[in-house]
Amino acid sequence: MTTPVRILLADDSPHAQRMGERILREEGYEVVTVTDGDTALLRLADAAPDLVLADVFLPQRSGYEICRYIKTSPAHRHAGVVLIAGLLEPLDEEEARRAGCDAILKKPFESSVVLETIRPLIDKAQFARGLFSESVPAPPAPEEPVSAAPIPVSRPELDPEAIRAAVTLALDRSLPLMVEEITEKVLIALGH
Repeated sequence: MTTPVRILLADDSPHAQRMGERILREEGYEVVTVTDGDTALLRLADAAPDLVLADVFLPQRSGYEICRYIKTSPAHRHAGVVLIAGLLEPLDEEEARRAGCDAILKKPFESSVVLETIRPLIDKAQFARGLFSESVPAPPAPEEPVSAAPIPVSRPELDPEAIRAAVTLALDRSLPLMVEEITEKVLIALGH
């Protein structure tokens, strides 16, 4: 019996949560949604996600911190991490790379871009889960909130071509919308 694919969506925007959940559930994925970074880290143990979508600007812990934690945790190292940010929000791609993220997505979510980005990461995560499942004991459930201590940083292996391809796809899809949105804001600012 195959284990259902579980995705942890960490975003404090109700609109992004609804859109993300709709896209993912329509594809048959189980979705666990949280609104802050500390809760995301706590839910990793019981949700055991194959993929984590984390907003870089979460309250309490950023998406970068969540990504670093996942990529350095033996119990979660199989999980892919996609960092997300609003279309006009600054996303530090160098910081994302250092954190070990697998891909970047911009909001608002476009269904085809989301699915094209996450499918290979889910396949990779399920394969890795199979490889690591016998060697890594299940993590104990946390009894108290995660401390505010810094998360250790490591240099995980990255596939620069896969990241470049995912970023290129996301930019190709979002650029026309971004141009339209910026033009609209400039016209409003100019009183037209």
